[in-house]
Amino acid sequence: LCSAVSPLQYSYASSSGQQSYMEPESDWDRDLLLDPAWEKQQRKTFTAWCNSHLRKAGTQIENIEEDFRDGLKLMLLLEVISGERLPKPERGKMRVHKINNVNKALDFIASKGVKLVSIGAEEIVDGNVKMTLGMIWTIILRFAIQDISVEETSAKEGLLLWCQRKTAPYKNVNVQNFHISWKDGLAFNALIHRHRPELIDYDKLRKDDPVTNLNNAFEVAEKYLDIPKMLDAEDIVGTLRPDEKAIMTYVSCFYHAFSGAQKAETAANRICKVLAVNQENEHLMEDYEKLASDLLEWIRRTIPWLENRAPEKTMAEMQQKLEDFRDYRRVHKPPKVQEKCQLEINFNTLQTKLRLSNRPAFMPSEGRMVSDINGAWHTLEGAEKGYEEWLLYEIRRLERLDHLAEKFRQKAAIHESWTDGKEAMLTQKDYETASLSEIKALLKKHEAFESDLAAHQDRVEQIAAIAQELNELDYYDSPSVNARCQKICEQWDSLGSLTQNRRESLERTEKQLESIDELYLEYAKRAAPFNNWMEGAMEDLQDMFIVHNIEEIQGLITAHEQFKATLPEANKEREAIQAIQAEVQKIAQYNGIKLAGTNPYTTITPSSIDSKWDKVQQLVPQRDQALQEELGRQQSNDHLRRQFANQANVVGPWIQNKMEEIGRISIEMNGTLEDQLTHLRQYEQSIIDYKPNIDQLEGNHQLIQEALIFDNKYTAYTMEHLRVGWEQLLTTIARTINEIENQILTRDAKGISQEQLHEYRASFNHFDKVSRALEFKACLISLGYDGDAEFARIMGIVDPNNSGAVTFQAFIDFMSRETTDTDTADQVIASFKILAGDKNYITAEELRRELPPDQAEYCISRMAPYAGPDGVPGALDYMSFSTALYGESDL
Repeated sequence: LCSAVSPLQYSYASSSGQQSYMEPESDWDRDLLLDPAWEKQQRKTFTAWCNSHLRKAGTQIENIEEDFRDGLKLMLLLEVISGERLPKPERGKMRVHKINNVNKALDFIASKGVKLVSIGAEEIVDGNVKMTLGMIWTIILRFAIQDISVEETSAKEGLLLWCQRKTAPYKNVNVQNFHISWKDGLAFNALIHRHRPELIDYDKLRKDDPVTNLNNAFEVAEKYLDIPKMLDAEDIVGTLRPDEKAIMTYVSCFYHAFSGAQKAETAANRICKVLAVNQENEHLMEDYEKLASDLLEWIRRTIPWLENRAPEKTMAEMQQKLEDFRDYRRVHKPPKVQEKCQLEINFNTLQTKLRLSNRPAFMPSEGRMVSDINGAWHTLEGAEKGYEEWLLYEIRRLERLDHLAEKFRQKAAIHESWTDGKEAMLTQKDYETASLSEIKALLKKHEAFESDLAAHQDRVEQIAAIAQELNELDYYDSPSVNARCQKICEQWDSLGSLTQNRRESLERTEKQLESIDELYLEYAKRAAPFNNWMEGAMEDLQDMFIVHNIEEIQGLITAHEQFKATLPEANKEREAIQAIQAEVQKIAQYNGIKLAGTNPYTTITPSSIDSKWDKVQQLVPQRDQALQEELGRQQSNDHLRRQFANQANVVGPWIQNKMEEIGRISIEMNGTLEDQLTHLRQYEQSIIDYKPNIDQLEGNHQLIQEALIFDNKYTAYTMEHLRVGWEQLLTTIARTINEIENQILTRDAKGISQEQLHEYRASFNHFDKVSRALEFKACLISLGYDGDAEFARIMGIVDPNNSGAVTFQAFIDFMSRETTDTDTADQVIASFKILAGDKNYITAEELRRELPPDQAEYCISRMAPYAGPDGVPGALDYMSFSTALYGESDL
């Protein structure tokens, strides 16, 4: 009733205490009469509403205040709308019988938590219009406005909010109340069109033709929606402000009429979401299998290449192998590292989605598990490490072989040059016709030769040792080295035998020959070792050397400086030897002796000594230059070591620091998951931006390898360690980002879109006391829920402890379970049952009518024929299909 004139007051009693159902208004004058227009509208609306229920019992009323006076139809009305039995009515015609029947009805209303104030059975029995209409309005509020036991204001606002949400998209409709907003009839038509668009051509309606609009809505509602016509268009248009309660009662009938459509829509949406999840998961599984197969095939092809240890014969060929390996590291492997990381991320994401949607975990085909891929990758990295170690070992071996081979050729050439003609000299018979002095000279000469021969023994042993080492290091040209070494050794043995034979021959004739020039002998004895020393010095000055660091070359320089320090003393010895020869010339000239021209005891002439001495003098500065050049190369190598170390000592700790920072970020992140994800992606980009430093370090490492530098005392970091650290850093940040994405996925798996969340929050916040269970029921009105049983079910979920309070989190958890794809097989079966009209099977036609085309065909192609006894041709079994979606049976 209009609050300005109605004398009726009624309250709602909760289990926790008395709460006012409708507070009395200060301007309420119970002596005032109803507005005639409002009374007419209420009479007509309430009568139609009562008849819409009474006709189920085969009766109706004509006059609302007269037909309820005996209480019989009033009790019958309450039984129909509540579904419960009231006490047996009294059939007497006396006033007391009527009052008793009305009291039974009022007591039943009170038992439902409604306390009627200032109204008694006498007013109803007496036909008091105001009291009768107020009582019917109370019944409508309790049993029609969603059976909700809250304050009138909350119930009204819940129904109003439902109307606003449903009519929001329509032009010229702005529902703000239950009187003026409905006067032009467009709001009624919008409600019908929103749920049954085929019944209304909304675009043809005109705001300036309210009578046509209202009649159209009322007639369509009565004909197609089973909503009786409760008002005439003229009743609404002909009054300045239509009666609020009449409009509210009429609108509640629309609300109930469309509640079934809401359930069917929710069921269809749930099925669509479940099918979409299944389709997406199947695509993810196929993508995983293909990516895993491709990666394993690449590893299978690559490992034999890395395990090939066939050595090359030359340094250039091995350097090419090393360059090919660098290309593999820089170009071919990094994309595969990313593919492996992405594969793990895809696998984790897929498992998360399956878990969140109650699906069985994904089991890849045999041999394609993540563990299989990790095992194959571990084998690949093992082969890779072994291959690199082998390459570097082979390069060092070939370098050593080249050095030894060159040294062998040099010493062999010197020795062969020295032995040239020695066999002919040892086999000549000159002693047979020589004089005594000549024999003695030949003997001394032979002794000098033996001394020279003994001095060359070390060189022969060195040549043999070098040949042996070349054989042990598997030098590719070992046969030619062995043949040359064998020839030198055989010749050396022959020279030994010939020397022994000649000595024996000379000694046999020594007794016959006595004269000997002591001076020549002394010259020969001193000249031979000095000559040998010069030859050794020349050999050492021309000796090849190989060093690997500054310390080694500085050792050679020091040894060379020590050698140069001996030259003054050696020069004194040379001058002393030359002085002996000068003394011979002086004595011969003084005594008039005619010399044969050569020293009979030696072939070493003063000129050869001077020539070799000059050669030594020339070789010393050349050796100086060679040593200084090598010192420069080693200093350059040391610079490369320092350059690499300086960078490595920065990059290594940087990588370690970033790894630690990622660990802290994953623990300490604040803000929304999206904020965290944005921050992590920015952090990932900062890491990727650091890649040029890694590339620069790779370049410096390549320079070190090309310079054949195999050690670095300035840093503990190797390029291999830094590469592994860099790859781990990229993998860790990618996995951390994936964890946040999976958290977002988990949150979003509740199925709450931004639009839904906004709608739930708007409904929840609209009632300033929603935290109380009473106002929560009004909130549910705006979302399309009704019925005592439904409210009891929902309250048992959101308030299991019966505390009388509901939190927004509990509300969201409930709504997510109601609307998202984290359903059970039973829930999906229940949804299909709604679409099938409670049948145990569904037809293809029904699926195509209720679901989007692609998802309808998806179901039809996978559902088995229905085998039940009540089936029809073409019926499909949605129950086994639903259980198969959750892995409980095979499709």
